Amino acid sequence: MGTPLEPTFTRAALAPGLLGAIALLAGIALLESEGFIVIRYAASILALILCVFVIQAKAWWWLVGLVPIAVLWNPVAILPLEGTGWAFTQMAGAVVFIIVGVRTKVPVHT
Repeated sequence: MGTPLEPTFTRAALAPGLLGAIALLAGIALLESEGFIVIRYAASILALILCVFVIQAKAWWWLVGLVPIAVLWNPVAILPLEGTGWAFTQMAGAVVFIIVGVRTKVPVHT
């Protein structure tokens, strides 16, 4: 049978990526309510967590999609975005979260 090999990478970004996508898709229903601040916190924090995993994986190009998510959904300095464009941005952010979560392979350091 052989000896099982040690894994060379993990998919550490998968869980935060999927959680971020779920939060942004749920946030479409809460766009005009006070509860949207929770979505802002979740999206911004999860985007920053993914930034750490992307840096560890040395996949710098994903920062182009993650840093704007962290800035646009920042609950401290709120940008006044509304309407259909903001709903589309929610969808685009969810797609970025999913793609980054699935494609990022963080190397295992032994």
